[in-house]
Parts: sequence; C-alpha cells; structure tokens
Amino acid sequence: MSPEELIDHAKREGALLEGHFLLSSGLHSPSYFQCARLLAQPQLASKLGGALAEKIGPRSADFVIAPALGGMLVAHEVARALGVRALFAERDPVSGSLTLRRGFAIEPGETAVVVEDVVTTGRSLRETAEVVEARGGKVIATGALVDRGGRRKGTAGAPFFALARLDFPTYEPADCPLCRVGSTAIKPGSRPRPAGA
Repeated sequence: MSPEELIDHAKREGALLEGHFLLSSGLHSPSYFQCARLLAQPQLASKLGGALAEKIGPRSADFVIAPALGGMLVAHEVARALGVRALFAERDPVSGSLTLRRGFAIEPGETAVVVEDVVTTGRSLRETAEVVEARGGKVIATGALVDRGGRRKGTAGAPFFALARLDFPTYEPADCPLCRVGSTAIKPGSRPRPAGA
C-alpha cells in the first residue's frame, strides 16, 4: 500500500482531523490522524497490517508487540501477516509505566517487532521496546502505520518502517499559535496526558 492509498483511505473514513489537538506526547497540533477510524474496518485493518509486515520484511520475529490502546490492532494484524503471536503492553494503573499483564510473557532471547498506529515523538515505541528488553527479548524492527514526526532512525538499535510519513506541525504548549488566539486543545487519543502538560 502506497502512502497515497493510505491517505485516500484516511480521508474516506474521516480519520484526518483538523482543529486544535493535545497529542499523547504533550505537544499541540492543528492536525490529528485518528487511526482508530481506519482500523474499525476489519478488512482495511488486515490490509494495513499486511502492508506494514511486508515493509518490515521477512525477519525472524517470535512476536509482535504494541502499546495499548492505539497499537493493539496494528500488532494483531502485523502478527497475523508474519504468522507469529501478538502481545500488547499496557500502563500500570499505579506507576503509569508500560508493563506486560494478562499472563503475557516474553522469554529471554525471543525476538520482537514493536509497532504503533501513529508515531510523533516515538516515546511509546521506546517504552514498549524497554518492556521487551527488560525481559531479555531483542527488538529486531519497529514500525507504524503513520510517522507524523519526521524520518525516524529506529528504536533500540532496530530499523523503523512506516506506511506513510506526514508532515503535521507540532508545537510546545507555550509556543502554540492556536493557544495564543484563545483556542483550547482537545485530547482525542488514548494515553493519559503527561504530568505538567
């Protein structure tokens, strides 16, 4: 799937939003890519996951893992295409850090592909890679449906792949031109707002 095809699907499904948004990273932006609108269509979700798996290529991964909530369906569909198991890491309700729950386990030496739906700063990818490495696993590739933060070099020393790269502007809250004209940012994503944001 080409970047243009992904954008066409996003437009048809109402996944490209314009306004004033507070991103999971704490940054503000006039644009938001709501991947959940794309992934709500099972056949399209399967096609997107297959396309990302193809881009990642034939690597000998034991599993695919993503941060909950946004990356879960991406991990599932990429894992389906690669023929491996799908896991997700979720936030501990007390510490707020990503962890494995629900009986998921990573054995020392197992290899992982870490994926996400949309990446801005790469924080969730890094945190998920740390979950893998803390259990003795090795991250061999990382990826996302959309990279909205520029050309990434990868995480945990592994290469990064994206179906599309979008150049959406982002601003620190103190420098946000939308805030300066009195607009209030809304938070459409799933991650709790960072402290102090």
